[in-house]
Amino acid sequence: MAEVKFGRKDEPSISLRRSDNLIAIRTRSTRSIRRGAVQAIAAAEVEDGQLIMDFPDAGVEVYQIDTSVGRRSLDQRKQSLRLMPDIRFAGGVFVDLASQEPYIYTENIFVKFIDETDPEDCLTAIAESGLTVKQELTYATNAFFVAAPEGTGEKIFDIALALLARNNVEYCHPELLRRRAKKAIFPTQWHLKTTMINGTLISASANVEAAHLITKGAGMTIAVIDDGIDIDHPELSRSGKIITPRDATLRTSDPRPKDFDSRFPDNHGTACAGVACADGGFGASGVAPEAKLIPIRMASGLGSQQEADAFQWAADNGADVISCSWGPADGKWWDLNDPKHNHFEPLPASTRLVLDYVTTKGRGGKGCVVLFAAGNGNESVDNDGYASYERVIAVAACNDRGKRSVYSDYGKAIWCAFPSSDSGHPEFSHPEPLTTGIWTTDRVGARGYNPGNLRLGDAAGNYANDFGGTSSACPGAAGIAALVLAVNPNLKWQEVREIFRQASDKIDPQGGEYDAQGRSKFYGYGRLNAETAVKLAKPKPQNSILISRNFNQPLPDLQSIQVAIEVGEVQPISKLAVLIDVLHTYIGDLEITLKPPANLGATNLVLHNRKGGATRNLKQVFDENTLPALSTFKGKSIQGAWTLEISDRAARDVGTLVSFGLEFSLN
Repeated sequence: MAEVKFGRKDEPSISLRRSDNLIAIRTRSTRSIRRGAVQAIAAAEVEDGQLIMDFPDAGVEVYQIDTSVGRRSLDQRKQSLRLMPDIRFAGGVFVDLASQEPYIYTENIFVKFIDETDPEDCLTAIAESGLTVKQELTYATNAFFVAAPEGTGEKIFDIALALLARNNVEYCHPELLRRRAKKAIFPTQWHLKTTMINGTLISASANVEAAHLITKGAGMTIAVIDDGIDIDHPELSRSGKIITPRDATLRTSDPRPKDFDSRFPDNHGTACAGVACADGGFGASGVAPEAKLIPIRMASGLGSQQEADAFQWAADNGADVISCSWGPADGKWWDLNDPKHNHFEPLPASTRLVLDYVTTKGRGGKGCVVLFAAGNGNESVDNDGYASYERVIAVAACNDRGKRSVYSDYGKAIWCAFPSSDSGHPEFSHPEPLTTGIWTTDRVGARGYNPGNLRLGDAAGNYANDFGGTSSACPGAAGIAALVLAVNPNLKWQEVREIFRQASDKIDPQGGEYDAQGRSKFYGYGRLNAETAVKLAKPKPQNSILISRNFNQPLPDLQSIQVAIEVGEVQPISKLAVLIDVLHTYIGDLEITLKPPANLGATNLVLHNRKGGATRNLKQVFDENTLPALSTFKGKSIQGAWTLEISDRAARDVGTLVSFGLEFSLN
């Protein structure tokens, strides 16, 4: 048995047991043991087994072995495999006691010390635990990705728990890899406008065509984190469309599909990117065709450090919207007795903290809009730690009849729905859909969902007509987020989410089970209406005042400075925001405090308290969303001197306060 805590010490843990019929094999060459004559001896050890999971980038495969009487035992096979030159690892696999979902452990650990811990003390604790730092993580304070010595094996669980037990450690868990399920049920443009399909009028769109009369998303950037994305596709390859591409798994700038002799080809990401922002110049338009695309290939397992790295790459390279059509493996939507149904899948601290980072630091402090596919298991999304996290928007799927797609997850965390595919199911009295699904981009040629069959899309194989699942719904909603921000780039991510609430049409009023607040467990606030959303997003005339000064004042090491702005306005205000721009080589050294005028009788407000670790520079807008205490000034006059104090609390790094300002709206 092994215990893992993905959260803090006092949060629930998950229990794993060693599987008695699964074996994980990792090769030094990263080649599959099923490929090539040299590997034939190794392959013979699992020839009676079934490949159930693989991570081809890392050369890892998991086989289910027949261990019945008369067969070689699991231990015998492991011992034999370990003697082979190309076999780096042949070992056990753990499974979740409740869901039986397999986990592969690595000899790596994510650890985050409490913010106040001295960085040198962090490194000492890591070394005392026999670990070495592989990566100092900049999306959270005092966070590290560390490695145990090769051969540590299952002791990695005990090491992580022992490190977590330290008083100054906030999070600590092994890097555990799970199957990263793609949110698609079946691999046309009715979702964008009312149209005829096979002689039938389909009027169940997100009203995107009407929104395009206002904006097509120019100036915005969508990051699609998924498997490989075919950036050579005609709809994605015009000059300037692709920016800062990334393969987060291989840590290269090539996000194209790799496949690596896998049973699971990298087709999914190209289809998702097409739904979000395909140009529409040749055969398929995305919801935001003029938006730019950051394609991020992330083929690593769920919970890997590369997962967190992918989000940070998106935010640090200018993403406005991040679309994620993946998550924990779903239960079988047609089988309500599947053990995976209603089994909680936690969000690792490493990913939770980076989601906090991108929604706080992204877009210059306004926060990236992060969307997740709700899932295709016909089960509660509230058990999915990713899609139900409070800082993301969970998107459900609705069909070409304006009803729920049979597979779509439901629950309190569902925020909105977007049109996607469906499947008939007589056992649920669920009718057949009117269409095959969503028409979108496919890998060029014969290697994608459509090998070049008109029945599946186009004859060239560049488009598929049956993409779907909440995988398709999520990038559709991400496209609408890009349209909203194109109209009003000043919106915070929370304001975009609120616009989504107001811009959702309440479909299926009888079956939607909407509550008194107008929210349905199946559709959230309803099906997104892109035209309504962009109209709501248009900036409203406001009587606002900005008082800002450029100080360009040095921030000496281990010293404090104070600067002040005088506000002469005596009228009561309705909204207050604070703007700061600091150049610094290590913002984890800094404490930044705002001191209101003494006559207001208000307490000091801490804007930044040594967070961010080794991150360079801090340019941020603090408002009621990011600093709720600012709401206490609503309805009051803020006349007087507002002081900003910046203190450097650790040695070695210096910087400059570029500017400090206040922006307020009058009643």
